[in-house]
Amino acid sequence: MRKLLLAATCGFTMTLAGAASAQDQALSNDYVKIGVLGDMSGVYATGFSGPGAVGAVKMAVDDFGGSVLGQPIRVISADHQNKPDVASATAREWIDQERVDMITDLTNSAVGLAVQSLASDKGVITMNTGAATTQLTNEACTKYGIHYGYDTYALPVGTATAIVKNGGKKWFFITADYAFGHSLQKNTTEVVESLGGEVVGSVAAPLGTNDFASYLLQAKASGAEVIALANAGQDTVNSVKQADSFGIVQGGQQLAGMLVLISDVKSLGQEVAKGLQFTSAWYWNYDDESREWAKRYMERTGAAPTFPHAALYSATTAYLNAVKAAGTDDADAVRAQLNEMTIDDFFAKGGDIRPDGLLVHDMYLLKVKEASASKGEWDVAGVARVIPGEQAYPPLSESTCAHIDQ
Repeated sequence: MRKLLLAATCGFTMTLAGAASAQDQALSNDYVKIGVLGDMSGVYATGFSGPGAVGAVKMAVDDFGGSVLGQPIRVISADHQNKPDVASATAREWIDQERVDMITDLTNSAVGLAVQSLASDKGVITMNTGAATTQLTNEACTKYGIHYGYDTYALPVGTATAIVKNGGKKWFFITADYAFGHSLQKNTTEVVESLGGEVVGSVAAPLGTNDFASYLLQAKASGAEVIALANAGQDTVNSVKQADSFGIVQGGQQLAGMLVLISDVKSLGQEVAKGLQFTSAWYWNYDDESREWAKRYMERTGAAPTFPHAALYSATTAYLNAVKAAGTDDADAVRAQLNEMTIDDFFAKGGDIRPDGLLVHDMYLLKVKEASASKGEWDVAGVARVIPGEQAYPPLSESTCAHIDQ
């Protein structure tokens, strides 16, 4: 009897060992590693990247249980300094030496384009939550590149549509002078002109500009009814503050922030930003599920619950769920799994990752509240309109991605 029990035990042990060995073989290493490559010290460090971005990814990993397929999940991070060459060098080192399985954040469109291309050539998935250019899922799309959260097509669908329909027909752009700004100006112009408006001028400002005086004076003199800020982060904050000091809004012109975060509103102050309308991929105070996540996130990080950080949490969770469902971290299997999944969480209600890599989900038109109407520190805006995903993003048939049929 003892021999029978021993044999059974040995057999069971061998079965477990075999299962463990099979599971180990399912992963390329004895861990899954995620790299957060963002702007940790520059104009996008507060609301898009920075410690809040790393915190969101680590929070997602912890909530997932810290492991997948029986192996630990590791998170590393680095500052790309808003330089594509620095970002590419870091990504190459991560892939070749650190064995990173997925790279995320990638705020800054020039950075996002460079890293997406490099990573795809090396068979590594990127989940871009910070960059906005539509090139990521069109002419520059890749087999393993995913654009998760928003893009320059979705942003003006809410903001520009609302402003033009309310009488703001003549537009002037102050544009961040790199891929993101130019893409945002192009897409916004298309919306404005399709609604019968016109663009009467534009000026390009270098990333990280501190003095917007000359650009604002050109806009003021242009005769435009709307001055569109096709920039983001600290650039948006600086340009709005300086526009206020020049009395531009008081003089009858309207500012349109084409990419604004609630951290920007907080920095500006509601007295300066009141009435400002902007499009967001998520708002923390929209429903109970969002409020619950935002509360936990703020308690953990002390940071504002911005939509890029919420997108990072959601993207990380989606990636780990795909690894679990695929039973491997193989990029082809995981990418195929992501294509079959519905992303239905606090961030993306019924979201769908298309073959071109674009996550389609609802967007929100927000309007900054009067300070007296706020009920808490971050209660700075209200949802004026929910924009269904099929309206916020173009149909797949309009994508120029060469990988759609592959």
